[in-house]
Amino acid sequence: MSEEPAPGSGPPDAPHGHWRAATATLRGGELAKRSLGSPLLFTVTYSSVASALYFTLGVVAGHALGLTPVVFLISAGAYTVTAMTYAEGASLYRERGGSSMFARHAFNELMSFVAGWAILLDYTILIAVTAFTSTQYLGTFYAPLAHKGPALGLVIAFIAVVVYWNIRGFSNKRAHRVGLLLAGDLALQALIVVIGLVLFLEPGTLANSIHLGSAPTWRSLLFALTITVVAFTSLESASGIASEVRIGRRGLKALVASTAGTVAILYVGIALVAVSAYPVKNGKTLLQTKYENVPMVGIVKAMHPHWLAQSLEYIVAGMAALTLLAAANSAMLGLSRLAYGLSTNRQIPTSLGRLHPRRSTPYVLIMLAGVAAAGLASLENLDTLIGIYAFGALLAFAIAHVSIIRLRWRDPDRDRPYRVPGSIRVWGASLPLPALLGAVISIAAVGFVLWLHEAARYVGLGWMLAGLVLYGVYRKVSGLPLLSRVSVPASMLVGEPIGAHEYGSVLVPLFGTDLDDDIMQTAALLVAGEQTDAAAIDTATIEAIWISVIPMALPLDASLPADQIKRARGVLARAKAIGEEYTGVEVATAMLRTRRAGFAIVDEARRRGVEAIVLGAEEPSRIRGGSMFGGVGGPRDSGVGDVARYVLEKAECRVIVTAPAARDTPVELARGRGETHAPIV
Repeated sequence: MSEEPAPGSGPPDAPHGHWRAATATLRGGELAKRSLGSPLLFTVTYSSVASALYFTLGVVAGHALGLTPVVFLISAGAYTVTAMTYAEGASLYRERGGSSMFARHAFNELMSFVAGWAILLDYTILIAVTAFTSTQYLGTFYAPLAHKGPALGLVIAFIAVVVYWNIRGFSNKRAHRVGLLLAGDLALQALIVVIGLVLFLEPGTLANSIHLGSAPTWRSLLFALTITVVAFTSLESASGIASEVRIGRRGLKALVASTAGTVAILYVGIALVAVSAYPVKNGKTLLQTKYENVPMVGIVKAMHPHWLAQSLEYIVAGMAALTLLAAANSAMLGLSRLAYGLSTNRQIPTSLGRLHPRRSTPYVLIMLAGVAAAGLASLENLDTLIGIYAFGALLAFAIAHVSIIRLRWRDPDRDRPYRVPGSIRVWGASLPLPALLGAVISIAAVGFVLWLHEAARYVGLGWMLAGLVLYGVYRKVSGLPLLSRVSVPASMLVGEPIGAHEYGSVLVPLFGTDLDDDIMQTAALLVAGEQTDAAAIDTATIEAIWISVIPMALPLDASLPADQIKRARGVLARAKAIGEEYTGVEVATAMLRTRRAGFAIVDEARRRGVEAIVLGAEEPSRIRGGSMFGGVGGPRDSGVGDVARYVLEKAECRVIVTAPAARDTPVELARGRGETHAPIV
């Protein structure tokens, strides 16, 4: 019997503003919303933490030498600060995306893309590194497996399995199994620390091996400090699924504390054991020269008696291979969710984010990432790959820290189930000092990586430049603004008609134009399912509002002409009739007075807590379908000329702009009851 895909396997976003959110999975034309428990969050959070030691220890020890424990201690502190930042961001906005999502709300789409593009590179490198390193540990059982030819073949096989797993979807059952594996692995690492400290620790010998400036050099020490961020990627992956996990304030605090404690105890403990088992001699350590690819096996091989060393060697090698594959799977899981977010927000071509028709996973990007990871793994050079990785990670973490700081001013009143502690009042808002420290350190570390690592300098910057070109060209060709958020519903990525109960509540501003009917039909399709049995589905709500823009020359409560009130009531009545033709849809109507239509729409959406706003755009021209941002279709004296642009820039929920197809270029995106509806952008 095949496993049921987990609720988290499909990528559509959870409802905006809901602390207990649900994930939505498209299957068979309907959207099933379910919640996901904490085992998956545990699995994703700890996978990178537990696995990173297996491939970073040798590289870090080769650069930091006798100061390796100090480097890992500093890294543990940086991890704690970064975990606080991600916990606040993930609890602030219940959406996928990690640093990319934080930057979207704090800055704009371009900054969001920069963070997301950098993390995409890191996820790909992490898949390559973990798959390659797993083959090196399997060489303990059969030496040829670690050699170049067989190792590359095994790497490709492992990556193919990871691709298959992620296209299929990550089930709750599999999450529990991987969680048990990681718990066992953490226990094994703790055992190695205890035994190693008893057998090897000699503080005098360790201190005598440190000659700062020569062994290690300042350059090597700085580089070692930057590459320890490999374990931090779990924060991006965990943030990517945070909207699907039921976890309260206490749970978030416990998660931050437990991961930070694990990193500090295990990383520092194993580093002490490692440099004690293989002391620095002549500025070198066997952890780099002999055991760089399998440092944990190197540690246990130095133990005695012989039977203990041999037993632990095989146990460590087996657990390492399994844990590294679990980390590769978690990295691909994070990549798929991030790629989905970039696609639905029109930051990369939507064709790349195409969802599997049955599994609702972005299979195109998953397969492309698998191919790229296999290519990177063929380099078989951990030092090079980890250096490139450090550039992307540090850039994303810097953006995350700065975004959380900015949001303290930009959105100070939003509920924060978790707040970074240690804040002070500055200019009327609370400045989180740990996030400020993290931002300064991350920005400085990006500079150090570019200065110290040639591959990171050329490959990393080349990757970012290529991404910016892709983003700019794609947005320009699509007629989209560079900085504003424009999203598409998940059904466009599946290639199926809209109508999959995409949202539970939608706000629809109406202005009495010919486009009103199309807007209401679009909104109804977004909230209505295809079922005909009203008792079988949940009721969804469309909030239809008529906006009367009152000139500044009149008081806001001035009487409106009777014919205008009559017209507004007629438009709202027709909207209600159109919307409620769809099964399971209720339409609530209201009339608003305002000075500025755009501000009223954004404010009303925030007050009502809707999940999306559906706006009308002006009729498309023959050039690329026309401009979406020129107006909403109302008369020029109504004050709504820039409404669409304002709402796209300021709204906190999804904004969907709809326009009628040009006569000579008909567009048929969604079919329902025999009608052809407007394209959704």
